[in-house]
Amino acid sequence: MNISQIKYVLEVAKSSSISKAATRLYISQPALSTSIKELEDELGILLFERTSKGIRLTDEGREFVSYAKKVSSQFELMEDRYLSQNDNKERFSVSTQHYNFAIKAFTDVIKDADPQRYEFSIHETKTMNVLEDVKELKSQVGIISFSEDNKAVLKKLMKEYGLKFVPLMVRETYIYVWKDHEFAGRKEISLDDLRDYPCVLFDQSDDSNFYLTEEAMADYDFAKLIKSDDRATTMEIISELHGYSIGSGMLSEDNAILKGMIAIKLKEEDPLTIGYIVRENSKLSKYGEDYIARLMEYKEV
Repeated sequence: MNISQIKYVLEVAKSSSISKAATRLYISQPALSTSIKELEDELGILLFERTSKGIRLTDEGREFVSYAKKVSSQFELMEDRYLSQNDNKERFSVSTQHYNFAIKAFTDVIKDADPQRYEFSIHETKTMNVLEDVKELKSQVGIISFSEDNKAVLKKLMKEYGLKFVPLMVRETYIYVWKDHEFAGRKEISLDDLRDYPCVLFDQSDDSNFYLTEEAMADYDFAKLIKSDDRATTMEIISELHGYSIGSGMLSEDNAILKGMIAIKLKEEDPLTIGYIVRENSKLSKYGEDYIARLMEYKEV
């Protein structure tokens, strides 16, 4: 087994197609199939099975992929640390739930430092990915939140992962609607008022358990629910279907995507504690320190 085979399996799993994966990997389809077959023979398990709808992972394949993702991520970190050190590029990475202030702090760091050569990354992603990215050093800093419902679970995970959480703010619960929504002029609203409209939540995928959600009211039984994993898509759905999402009420007038959104206080209370995470006893780069200094400008607790 080698790193190329691991990457091949991950790409096929992502594409659900040998031909598409081969195109993206710039190798021939027969070569890709042969490489995966050799890996399956070596491991003594079947990673993929063919169906009328294409190729899909077996149960053993899904387990393999969960390990392969971690191996591939660590290999990329090693490449970045040891093979790219002579390109004189500054490097820094952040992972975050969907919070605009986290992005603003990130761009402010770049503006202030103005490095001549750099490769920075910001991953706006799912709760578990934020935790794992910081744990595995893919990102130096992560931004997450929790409510009373998932506080214990998140704190347990952070302890297991060796992560330190620093609270920045505690926010009351709001809903977001598009500016032309019939309720846009209200100062306060209840979920019962919104029962005829779809709620759009960020999809936690395999982490569908509500204990890993980033929104408040995670255990509420929404009659109409749409899951999305992209911020722009979420805004489009809310606009087109007169839906709503749940958040902290923080809207930036400088953000083009959010300009059409209106925040309304929700009668149901489920405050979110929002903060940043770093690895315990980790040494941050100057960009990590600058980023946290920027985050502390938003500190309210």
